[in-house]
Amino acid sequence: MKVLTEYLWFETVKHRDYINITNEVEAAVRKSGVQEGMALVSAMHITAGVYVNDAEEGLIEDIDEWLEKLAPFNPDYKHHQTGEDNGDSHLKSILVHHEVVVPITKGKLDFGTWQQIYYAEFDGRRKKRVIVKVMGE
Repeated sequence: MKVLTEYLWFETVKHRDYINITNEVEAAVRKSGVQEGMALVSAMHITAGVYVNDAEEGLIEDIDEWLEKLAPFNPDYKHHQTGEDNGDSHLKSILVHHEVVVPITKGKLDFGTWQQIYYAEFDGRRKKRVIVKVMGE
């Protein structure tokens, strides 16, 4: 079995941001030489996430608005009593989840129509990373 591990680093300008990382994951798959297997893509921080969806700007805005409705900034979160101010970022991360697994078939990510991989940042303006682990034959 072949295994390749790569790290993608992010330091967003915005507090919340959604970054299409499909090209970077595809590059890791090519570099790995894996023809049949899977790619695990996981945010390595508790206020970020990774998801698969359409790369349409209106949808990305809808996702951001939906997450803000479900987990709005609230100064009264108990987490804020610890000196933090990012309780909503933790909750948004839970909603999006921290990782995805994408199948690899014939050396390429095996997506459905329109699917892309996104890094979702909910507490930006500091350095964070995503692990890409490609595994297979």
